[in-house]
Amino acid sequence: MRSLERLLRPKSVAVFGGGWAAAVIRQTQRMGFAGEIWPVHPEKETIEGLPAYRCAADLPSAPDAVFIGVNRNASVHLVRELSERGAGGAVCFASGFREAGADDADGERLQEELVAAAGNMPILGPNCYGLINYCDGALLWPDQHGGMRLPESARGAAIVTQSSNIAINMTMQARGLPLSYVVTAGNQAQTGLSEIAIGLIEDERVSVLGLHIEGFDSVAGFERLAKHARELKKPIVAMKLGKSEQARAATVSHTASLAGADAASDAFLARLGIGRVASIPAFMEVLKLLHVTGPLDGRDIASMSCSGGEASIMADSAAGRRVTFRPLFPDHRTAIRQTLGPLVAVANPLDYHTFIWNDAPAMTATFSAMVSGGFDLNFLVLDFPRADRCSDADWRATVSAFETALKANGAKGAILASLPENLSENWAADIMARGIAPMQGIDEAFDAAEAAAAIGAAWKRPFPAAVAAKAGEGGKTHTLDEAEAKARLAVSGLPVPQGCRAATAAEAVAAADALGYPVALKALGIAHKSERGAVRLGLRDAESVREAADALAPIGTGLFVERMVEGGVAELIVGVTRDPLFGPIVTVGSGGILVELLEDSRTLLLPATRDEIETAIRALKLFPLLDGYRGRPKADIEAAIDAIEAIARFAVENAGKLVEMDINPLIVCEIGKGAAIADALIVLQEDPQ
Repeated sequence: MRSLERLLRPKSVAVFGGGWAAAVIRQTQRMGFAGEIWPVHPEKETIEGLPAYRCAADLPSAPDAVFIGVNRNASVHLVRELSERGAGGAVCFASGFREAGADDADGERLQEELVAAAGNMPILGPNCYGLINYCDGALLWPDQHGGMRLPESARGAAIVTQSSNIAINMTMQARGLPLSYVVTAGNQAQTGLSEIAIGLIEDERVSVLGLHIEGFDSVAGFERLAKHARELKKPIVAMKLGKSEQARAATVSHTASLAGADAASDAFLARLGIGRVASIPAFMEVLKLLHVTGPLDGRDIASMSCSGGEASIMADSAAGRRVTFRPLFPDHRTAIRQTLGPLVAVANPLDYHTFIWNDAPAMTATFSAMVSGGFDLNFLVLDFPRADRCSDADWRATVSAFETALKANGAKGAILASLPENLSENWAADIMARGIAPMQGIDEAFDAAEAAAAIGAAWKRPFPAAVAAKAGEGGKTHTLDEAEAKARLAVSGLPVPQGCRAATAAEAVAAADALGYPVALKALGIAHKSERGAVRLGLRDAESVREAADALAPIGTGLFVERMVEGGVAELIVGVTRDPLFGPIVTVGSGGILVELLEDSRTLLLPATRDEIETAIRALKLFPLLDGYRGRPKADIEAAIDAIEAIARFAVENAGKLVEMDINPLIVCEIGKGAAIADALIVLQEDPQ
């Protein structure tokens, strides 16, 4: 892998071009860069007060980092020249490469030429603004930004994005988040997000990494990044685009409609222990929280406020979340009550009223009693008054009391303003200096807590195996009928009921007599049998089989007779789809005919461990039915895990040909009675002729 050390942390910077290049020099000078800056222009004598060189060959030595602000054709020539000269790396600012698409026939060709010209020299872009190193004041950046030089020995968040404009917007935040680096990747023609990110986290001045992802550059690269980040104890949070992508269009299985591209991305990030949020404000808040507290040890949170309304809003906002307001234990409640008296109802969230407002010893006692409960994160809801019209003097005692309480109990805390504008940048810096996370916006704060807790949970698990399964290429496909699909599954040891084909009603009756009643009878060659009325269940005698066969024979390509699965507690869908990036992925969800409507599914990348499969099952809305809901029999969950594990193994073994597989339903029976595949659909890629 290429080293990005000289590019990211340069001691000399060369700048090629006109107006944009001059802007780079101004930004670098303004940030106090201590290294050499070498403008290059074929005609100008000086640029921004610095002597200009005529060409790359005239430079005093090979520069560590280069900003190339010339047109796309000239960029290719310069990249080749700089690579041969031994430069440390370059930012390719020009557009008009692969991002131009089919509208520009030259774009694809020029991008290939650019990568070839670079050789082993790392390049960012093309079509990107470049990088800002706030630690050393090195900017290869041709526009405004809102950040400031990081003080010596301080740490900050590093952000990598493909979008230069979003990068600018993020630097303009006034939320108190210290930044160490901001880097844009543009087209990722050669150097992708994961490679850039690895180069950043190795800097001890980086506390947390934020990734704005439009597309993964490399599955293996992200796996290396996540593993190295965990080794360095540096959490990663991502804002991944793609939730609005439609599920695959040309599909025949229920699973494919559930397992869109975003489901696989979500599973991949969760597998690697990378937190995920959906908005820029939440992205900023989780970076702040992780910068201050690091990952959370669990999901138990506490909240304190001097208003019952705020306490209620906090409680309601946590409903349905993966973080919870754990109830207070009796001894803990008593300790809090002793600091507040009998007129205050003690609970979590806690409304401590205004009786103790601006009474520093009293607030310290109450806050200490509350945060002594061993919560993973303690919120203090505190909106500050407008500085232009009001005084915030009384708020200082509250902040100091909370700080004292947290430090005395070794607890993690955040001061949360319900409205983002009610916590100024100055206050945010003051709060962060006390070791407290300044949070802005209730929903965003909960998003941040969930992400930090998810990272903490992932770090406690062994790092996962590499996503190694390879999918086949596109091409003509063939859908197996249920009889053939189940025959293949049975050979691989999956739990398939006994069954056989029948061409006529008489053959169906004979098969049923041989298998033993009750039986199910199905029309073959139909993908969604229930919707088409192509299945008859619970047939208990020859006459009912004959009548069903007469009705079903005309609508399919044949008949399939099968022993009924009895003792079912609940139904699951288990399916496999082929993702172009991650290979075969497994979806587990509520089975039957309402799988899409219930939106109750989990996606697993392969290989998947038994623990991962069990976690997916237990996360389903359906799980209470499997666990003996309201006195119902408990399901054989171990048998369900065995079956899903076997399906996953089948998917990996057949990854080169398998396009889709739909097990719907997988009937999970009572404990000790196993699980059985009641219906199966398999789509295979045909061998090329």
